Amino acid sequence: MSVDTQLINESQEFRDGIKAAIPIVAAASPFGAVFGAAAISNDMTFFDAVFMSGIVFAGASQMVAIDLLATPLPFWTIVLSVFAVNFRHILYSASLGRKMHRFGPLQKALAFFVLIDPQWAISEKRTLSKPLTTGFYFGLALPIWVMWVLSSAFGAAFGRLVTNPEAIAFDFILPLYFIALLMGFRERYGWLPVVLVSGSAALLAFSIVGPPWHVACGAFAGILFAAWRGKPKDLMALSPTENSSGEGTNV
Repeated sequence: MSVDTQLINESQEFRDGIKAAIPIVAAASPFGAVFGAAAISNDMTFFDAVFMSGIVFAGASQMVAIDLLATPLPFWTIVLSVFAVNFRHILYSASLGRKMHRFGPLQKALAFFVLIDPQWAISEKRTLSKPLTTGFYFGLALPIWVMWVLSSAFGAAFGRLVTNPEAIAFDFILPLYFIALLMGFRERYGWLPVVLVSGSAALLAFSIVGPPWHVACGAFAGILFAAWRGKPKDLMALSPTENSSGEGTNV
């Protein structure tokens, strides 16, 4: 394969990533605006709200952080709470990291910075049929990051005009967003039992220890159940399929 062909392929991969990002940008931009408005209502400045979105880039954790910062809590409590909410990103990086064969060390570090829920879900699904390229990955990530910063700025600037966000269902954006991601994996083996175990564990932890620890408890319960259950023998016997690059993809 020539260098020119490789460049053309990477350019096409980048465009494919941008196309895949469009639905995420449309769906997540209201949530970014909600964060910006919530940040301002919790006495953050416009600059602080936009800067936080740019360098943290984690919607659920940012919402938890601004709520906790507004209360007189010890600093370590805030840090641990945010860590509990964002713990799933460690699992995301463990899942995708072993599939980033084409990423250099700096590219991988940047890739983990922009690794959010839809970034993981779309990239993971793509690896079932194609290798994960830097062009596709960053083509997907860049529009989402830009949208998040701009929508946070919009919310911080004009959020006070929305006096009752619950009336227009802004408070349901995050749960709906996670439900949509979850349903995208419903064709995978063992999806429903894992979801039921993880959800039940999260509900139980929510009633016993409360948020945000129920997120990590539900995730660990789902992982342990999936590991205990394993794959059926017919899937285990199959060898990884080979794609055009010669790299194997997971069955």
